[in-house]
Amino acid sequence: MRPSPTTLRAGLFTLVALGICLFCAWLLFGRGTSPLQTDIMTILPATERHPLAEDAVERLARASGDRMILLVSNDDDDAAKTAARELGEALGKDPVFASVIAELPPFDLDQLVTPFLPFRFHLLTPEDRAALTSPGFDAVAALRRRLNEPFGANVGAKLTDDPFGWMQHWLDRQPWNRSTLVPEDDMLTAHQGDTTYVLVIATLKGSSYDDVVQRKALATLATAESAMLAKHPGTTLQRTGAIFYAAAARAGAERDTHVVGIASSVGIAVLLLLVFRSLRPLLIAFLSTALGVVGAIVATVLVFGQLHLLTLVFGAALLGEAVDYSIQYLCARANTGAAWNAERGVRQVRPALLLALATSLLGYALLGIVPFPALQQMAVFAMAGMAVACASVFWLLPALAQKPARAPLSPALVRLALGWQRAASGRRALVVLAVLAVAAIPGWLRLGHDDDIHLLISPPKTLEAQTASIRDVAGFGGGTQFWLVEGASAEEVLQREEALTDRLRTWIADGKLTGFTGITAMLPSAKRQAENIAALAPLFTPADRMNAWLAAAGFRPQGMASFVTAYPGRAFTLDDWLAMPAYTPFRYLWLSGSHGTGSIVVPQGQDDVTLLRQASEGLPGVSLVDKPASISALFGRYRGYADVWLGGALALVGLAFLWRYGPRAVGRVLLPPLAGIVFSVAALGYLGQPLTLFHIMALMLVLGVGANYAVFLREGEPHAAHIPGAAYAGVLLSAVTALLSFGLLALSTMPALQHFGLTLLLGIGFTALIAPVSVPAPKKSSA
Repeated sequence: MRPSPTTLRAGLFTLVALGICLFCAWLLFGRGTSPLQTDIMTILPATERHPLAEDAVERLARASGDRMILLVSNDDDDAAKTAARELGEALGKDPVFASVIAELPPFDLDQLVTPFLPFRFHLLTPEDRAALTSPGFDAVAALRRRLNEPFGANVGAKLTDDPFGWMQHWLDRQPWNRSTLVPEDDMLTAHQGDTTYVLVIATLKGSSYDDVVQRKALATLATAESAMLAKHPGTTLQRTGAIFYAAAARAGAERDTHVVGIASSVGIAVLLLLVFRSLRPLLIAFLSTALGVVGAIVATVLVFGQLHLLTLVFGAALLGEAVDYSIQYLCARANTGAAWNAERGVRQVRPALLLALATSLLGYALLGIVPFPALQQMAVFAMAGMAVACASVFWLLPALAQKPARAPLSPALVRLALGWQRAASGRRALVVLAVLAVAAIPGWLRLGHDDDIHLLISPPKTLEAQTASIRDVAGFGGGTQFWLVEGASAEEVLQREEALTDRLRTWIADGKLTGFTGITAMLPSAKRQAENIAALAPLFTPADRMNAWLAAAGFRPQGMASFVTAYPGRAFTLDDWLAMPAYTPFRYLWLSGSHGTGSIVVPQGQDDVTLLRQASEGLPGVSLVDKPASISALFGRYRGYADVWLGGALALVGLAFLWRYGPRAVGRVLLPPLAGIVFSVAALGYLGQPLTLFHIMALMLVLGVGANYAVFLREGEPHAAHIPGAAYAGVLLSAVTALLSFGLLALSTMPALQHFGLTLLLGIGFTALIAPVSVPAPKKSSA
């Protein structure tokens, strides 16, 4: 006996679905690295004017590398150092860390000085250069001052190598001498008031965003911290680093996923059991939805190579919409009763489901054309999930639901639906809607807007406070604003940066800025180095004068000869700078590659964008880059385009309805989603919610989902005419499942998803209640 076409299609669909499920498992767990991504930088749009600026943003974001920066503090100096030492030893035992530095390894301080000796005459501070070029420079007096200087704590050159102190002054300006952290008992220590701070740096053997590395490292730190605090009461540990921000994002996303996924699943399960009064429809609906989610994960990873946790949280809410297709099929089955035929049931719901799928895909497609990776990922995830869930209704569900339903839809739900459908349809309903539209006007007028990037990036305040504290004490970490310096060559970049830093030094003197970090403080341009040599030339020409000055100051002939013959030495080049281990932590300041050549200058002690932008005014090749501000501005522009997008989507949906229902009925079918949008926006105004890009994106989905409800009711009404209210009961069931999923996004820890959820909660609720106006009022007859 040959199997039926229904069975053959279901079998083929099952094989394909099984293959997709296995492929999904391999993508998630079988490749050694998880595609789940917590790095927010990967889903932010490219907002800068060219790729070099984007490279600079990424460089600055990665400047701390895959490291934990830990600061141990205690009012007892010995306790702080002992606790830090023990913490470093505990972390160093775990192979998840490539290295842990608590105690400094033995090294010769001369290693920080000797490499500079060949370049010493090319490296002068602005103050020394100004003194040398000023009229009446007295070399003998300068030597006398140098000889009478007290011994400094900073790293410096020998007196015979640097009798005037020029190299010492240069070294004093280098990053390792500017930090408040100083070597003390072989540990990097700082003192503020009565508190001692000790730095511990743990470098990960892997990426901060790798789930396995992240979990192991944090677990080891938690254990070591607990042991340290128990043994040394009064000790505190502050932390910063990409790993902590990534872990916070992951924890928030996992919480949101659990809340949305589990709560919506349980709520939908209970609802379906109450309505269908059978376990089989529940299992069928969840199977269809699960296949949709699996298909969505596979499609997203294939398209983007990764799946951000933000998308996964949004995907958890997708359950409520993906289940709509199976619900409509199961409602048709329950309404047909003993006359049920699985193939006829598919033909009955196919037009409604295809039209509903088309409107939903339209809404998500509009989301996907926005050049914003986060929204694009959500769009691909949703479109793939919707398509697979709908396909399962056509190919798989007929084989699983061949027998008639054991019981019709819950009579209580049908009666409730019928009562509201009669109240919310007809001319009276239109009058009420007109009144509500007038009442919505003040809500619209109260609307403000908010385009702040922190709607998307919302790290814990405690972590932000610790990062700020570590920056104050240790000088680690920087802001998100910086100057980008560009040029056709390395020399041009350095000269342009020097024009900027010369201006910044006057700002520091005026108190507008506390400092800055830039490469020219370490590597002067060739032009500046030539100026330094020119400033020194009169002192060494002829050489006998310098020998006489040094002899008069008491220097031995051998020391004098080595210093004088070393002049002028050689220029300090970019290759020299890159080769010096001392400058390795600062290589992120230099940009060179296919996108061009440039450098980064990071301000300290100032975050006023207007003031910082003034520093670069009139300087060629210098511009201020503020990634958060540029993304916020981009959000604002997108929000400004939203009325065009929404109007275009409404027009396309209207054309689809015009083709399906004709000119006389198109207004009725469009009214529910349109009214849902109008009333949702008004409600946001009354609630004091500023309008954001994410509210607008949610309104796109309100249009798609709301159009679905009008379609379901309009298409289902003729097939359920023998049970008045049954078609609308199916719509209400779909709406409640959507509210149980999308609405729960309003509880998300991320403001963007909160706005998504709240808007969908309002929009879906309004649209579902208004949906009865899309069809004529049902006649007064018994159910």
